[in-house]
Amino acid sequence: MSGSPPSQIHLSEITHIAVALPDHPASQSQIRDVFGAAFPLEGRRLAAALTFFDAAAIDTRYGVLPLSELIRPRTLSETTNLYAASVRALAEVAARRVLVETDVDPLNIDLVISVSCTGFMLPSMDAYLLDALGLRRDVRRLPLTELGCVGGAAALARAHDFLLGHPAGRVLIVAVELPSLNFQAQDLSVDNLVSSALFGDGAAAVLMTGDAAIRAGHPHLPFAPVEVRATHCHTIPESADALGFVLRDDGFHSILARKIPDLLRAAARDLFDGLAKQGQATRRDLQAFVLHPGGKRILMALQESLDLTTADVAPSWDVLRRFGNQSSASVLFVLNEWMTAHRPPSGTLGALAAFGPGLTAESVLLKWT
Repeated sequence: MSGSPPSQIHLSEITHIAVALPDHPASQSQIRDVFGAAFPLEGRRLAAALTFFDAAAIDTRYGVLPLSELIRPRTLSETTNLYAASVRALAEVAARRVLVETDVDPLNIDLVISVSCTGFMLPSMDAYLLDALGLRRDVRRLPLTELGCVGGAAALARAHDFLLGHPAGRVLIVAVELPSLNFQAQDLSVDNLVSSALFGDGAAAVLMTGDAAIRAGHPHLPFAPVEVRATHCHTIPESADALGFVLRDDGFHSILARKIPDLLRAAARDLFDGLAKQGQATRRDLQAFVLHPGGKRILMALQESLDLTTADVAPSWDVLRRFGNQSSASVLFVLNEWMTAHRPPSGTLGALAAFGPGLTAESVLLKWT
């Protein structure tokens, strides 16, 4: 949304979130030791590389393969096949879970948005969900495939856009990321070393509903829903080279510029001011901050810019510690914490924000009910 704030607030709601994790958890120290042995480094150079793992503020990450298999060299075809099979399996688990926990008939889903950037498959995962879940044959499909870490927030915003025009509608969002399959032992760039120390696999599914469905009520919800009151998108000028992937013969290689925290620190106040203005509020009205845990330096930069304490964004730090950065799914894991274990009082206004290639920030104005 852009331009002047609307004269009337139109709502959708985040009805419920379910998450799913692959079968292979590992401690950060285990990952450090196995990955470190795979890097062609010795002595001081290896010790320097391993400091990225120790400084990441992560305890545990999950992968779709055991560590011994993750470090095995694969062709791009092998990795693509692994990605497609694993994405389909995790997507179905998360999506089925959110529908069962809300007692929503799959035939009542009007739009399915699938989100993933850590591999390639065509058709996208949402096409397979039609058969797996029994969705309607005329359900609308929207795959978001190249937005990186911002994809989960962008999916919430695009679902809100749809529900403003279809107030009786329901949207299913499924985000699945498998960055572990992109481990590159021979890439000794700082970008790749940081990526190896940071990212983990995971999936999240979200059910969203429009105004008319909100008025109809939700007799089976395990937790009260959260209203979406506005959205805001902003791409920082001349920052397209800061974040992304390069696809080579052996798979994806990460681009993670060191300037990302500084770019976000400089832009954060204006970004959240713009979001609050869309909802006829001010940044000072925001009391809950659902921030994508992109990494330790990014969270610290945002805290500094927004005058927040670590306690103010504890769910983001908690998700980073327990799962690592799960790309597009991470901010949905954080929102799940805010909707359940860290739920603020009813009436609280908050901001959800994620950041991805572009360098783009997508934010959503929330109100707890």
